[in-house]
Amino acid sequence: MYLIAICVVGFLVLVFSLFRIRQLRRRRVLEAHSIDPDTLHDLISKNQDILVFDVRQPLDLLAHSEIIPGSKRIAPKEVLEEASLIPKEKDSVVYCTCVSESTSRMILEKALALQFTRIKFLKGGLAAWKEKGYPVERYTTPFHLDTAS
Repeated sequence: MYLIAICVVGFLVLVFSLFRIRQLRRRRVLEAHSIDPDTLHDLISKNQDILVFDVRQPLDLLAHSEIIPGSKRIAPKEVLEEASLIPKEKDSVVYCTCVSESTSRMILEKALALQFTRIKFLKGGLAAWKEKGYPVERYTTPFHLDTAS
């Protein structure tokens, strides 16, 4: 009986360790594909060839109808259905307004799974950009409120 308990505990420790290793690996990959607002602003200011995509959910865009100047709005649902909306051969940055950056990370993970190597997500999203005092502009282009992602 004692031997069975030790085996069960050992198995649980192994499962937890594997889960934790996977979690840390995922975090490292995401960190390697992130960019902070200062770096993005510098790239944009220097007219670097970088594409910026607003991938917020429609209701988030409705609540905060501002966009980083020069960025292009693409609904997350559209990107997930057709990843080629973000060019694979160009440096790209995606951003959202989720506190956990979940929409940007979801798009990034999909792109990485499709072997995109030149894509990053904006750490802190639009809120971090605005917090730094960087410019935003009103988003006035009509869009659908299809909230399915």
